[in-house]
Amino acid sequence: MTKGQLTIPSDENFFDATKALIEKWGADAIRDSDGTKLDPELKTLSMKFYSTYFVARGHNDFAKAHMDTTQELYLMSKRTLGAETSLAIPFMAEYYDQQIQPNYNNDPKVYWEVIDRTTGEVVAPERWLVDQNDNVVTIADSVPYHEYTVSFLAYMIWDPTEMYNHLTNDWGDKEHEIPFDVRQPGAADFMQNFLKEWLPANPEIDVVRFTTFFYHFTLVFDQHAREKFVDWLGYGGTVSVAALEAFEKVHGYRLRPEDFVDAGFYNSTFRPPSQHYLDYIDFIQRFVSDQAKILVDMVHAAGKEAMMFLGDNWIGAEPYGPYFKEIGLDSVVGSVGNGITLRLIADIPGVKYTEGRFLPYFFPDVFHEGNDPVIEARTNWLTARRAIMRKPLDRIGYGGYLKLANQFPEFVDYVTHVADEFRDIYQRIHDVKPYSGLKVGILNSWGKLRSWQPFIVAHGKWYQQTYSYEGVLEALSGAAVDVSFLSFSDILANGIPEDLDVIINVGAAGTAFSGGDIWRNEQLVTMMRQWVAAGHGFVGIGEPTATLVPYQGRRFQLADVLGVDQEIGYGLSTDRYDVPVDAAAKAFIVGALPLDFGEGARGLFPIGDATTVVKEDHDTRLVTNDYGAGRGVYLAGLPFSPTNANLLLRALYYAAHQEQSLNQYYAENPNVEVNAYPSAGLIAILNNTNEHQTSAVYLNGHQTNVDLVPGEIRWEREAE
Repeated sequence: MTKGQLTIPSDENFFDATKALIEKWGADAIRDSDGTKLDPELKTLSMKFYSTYFVARGHNDFAKAHMDTTQELYLMSKRTLGAETSLAIPFMAEYYDQQIQPNYNNDPKVYWEVIDRTTGEVVAPERWLVDQNDNVVTIADSVPYHEYTVSFLAYMIWDPTEMYNHLTNDWGDKEHEIPFDVRQPGAADFMQNFLKEWLPANPEIDVVRFTTFFYHFTLVFDQHAREKFVDWLGYGGTVSVAALEAFEKVHGYRLRPEDFVDAGFYNSTFRPPSQHYLDYIDFIQRFVSDQAKILVDMVHAAGKEAMMFLGDNWIGAEPYGPYFKEIGLDSVVGSVGNGITLRLIADIPGVKYTEGRFLPYFFPDVFHEGNDPVIEARTNWLTARRAIMRKPLDRIGYGGYLKLANQFPEFVDYVTHVADEFRDIYQRIHDVKPYSGLKVGILNSWGKLRSWQPFIVAHGKWYQQTYSYEGVLEALSGAAVDVSFLSFSDILANGIPEDLDVIINVGAAGTAFSGGDIWRNEQLVTMMRQWVAAGHGFVGIGEPTATLVPYQGRRFQLADVLGVDQEIGYGLSTDRYDVPVDAAAKAFIVGALPLDFGEGARGLFPIGDATTVVKEDHDTRLVTNDYGAGRGVYLAGLPFSPTNANLLLRALYYAAHQEQSLNQYYAENPNVEVNAYPSAGLIAILNNTNEHQTSAVYLNGHQTNVDLVPGEIRWEREAE
């Protein structure tokens, strides 16, 4: 057993048990959790102490005395059908009145919009009235059978995370925490003065864990206290009249409510961002970085470390953004739901160390009689471990209520195993660059800013319609390839990086991830064709390079590169014929692997000289296409599984014309993976399952066979 690099939660009146778990797990740091306080006796231990620090919530004395500083957002009413006379719209009907209250402090006629959603026209302010007692907007002369909405500015009077925790853990009469806005008069001074007093009053605290800074990701509840809209990357909660006015001074134009409401889509990260929205994101990131730096500098002046939690109020402090490094944080901690979220945290530049909170949280929804938390813990660890082998975190930990976890001895034993195995991995490879057979770029609207975050919901949750695409990122999180993220604007301005072997474009038509109408850009299409033809690979998954409406006779604008296009009904009168199956390509990419394309795209047909590799139910599912000296490979979808991770890796090597290099470090069994660390002379062979596995493996090009017990990592020395 080794010690260190592990943070655990604790609580009041739990000293002896906490001390025993510290010894068993080798923990070296203790943290509090939302709704808990640390036992004073813990301070007698030689440990590092983290304190959760809420900047913009948990200060209700200030918030109640300054309700005009409450955080705000723009919301849209339900769509209401016009009547023959006046139309009344109860715009709060679908919102939870314990979380949302309309802002009547600022003139609705100036800051709200009523829109005819049938025509898209804005209804002139003189044509509607607001009843502030009943929260109703009345339109004097609505058009019959036209739909109308109200875009209104609202106060968020209950912090969304505290609300979620309150409802999940049944906190009963606990006072609701009101979030307030650092931009409002007096709020910044309060935040700074409170921290100034707090720091010397808590000398035992070594790490101030900001949870997080100022603005919560967009999370709004409906009238039944259920989640109505949630976007982990959403900037909806950053809005205020002060922000709108400051933005106009900087950018020279005024934002509308529609720039935020977005016809009800709320600028979801799936939407190709407008230039107005990109300008606003940049504006908020600059402001948050400036304000956060003030607080971080205060923490450093007090001789303490400043840590940011990657969640809750983290909007504007995106760690891959251009201003993040200026904050000066020591570390970032976040929840690890899978390999994607592991890499999201571990790859963050500009901090001294990274830390991951593993699942399950010690909450009663998991730790209750009749449930086995080891099942989730094991799945979480084995999933995240793939990514750790590519880029380790510096520390790990758990959150929640330690009293609950202590009631499950098998879980306690499994955490011991996780902690020891993590420390062993870290000691071997934390400063060693792993072998990467290829350099792969992920191309979408967000690029580097949202590294590892396409399709993300937070904590590894997934959407039914996108799990077929998210699997691509999950597969890459632990694959022996070097991954980078590119935006369309990046390559249009700077060209395609010279060292890339393959570019992946993955997602549904019209989304920010596939690209939508950016593919009408002649410069982009020409550049990509030229790059592939020069000898590179292009892999499209789902509806890559697709415009919502076919453009110049194509749905996929790089159909000629991929060798496939999509029929949406316009070309049904055109005959389509099967093309030959490329047996060699099928043998290399697919082999004997079972296939799963998930909710993959439909209506696909090969074009030109493409060769079909796989066809199911009369629908083309996998296509290869030689293009000049390069190659295109198309897959209809790729939900994550070990088999599909293996399939994607083989497809990437095929697209890059580097089939002969696959067996440098490789395992034939998809449940087994090989990672090599040439500068350290180490090779790690992983069994990524909780079952016995055997496999032929290639180590530095030489074949051998392995027999692995459940969850085993076998370390080998590189043969000289």
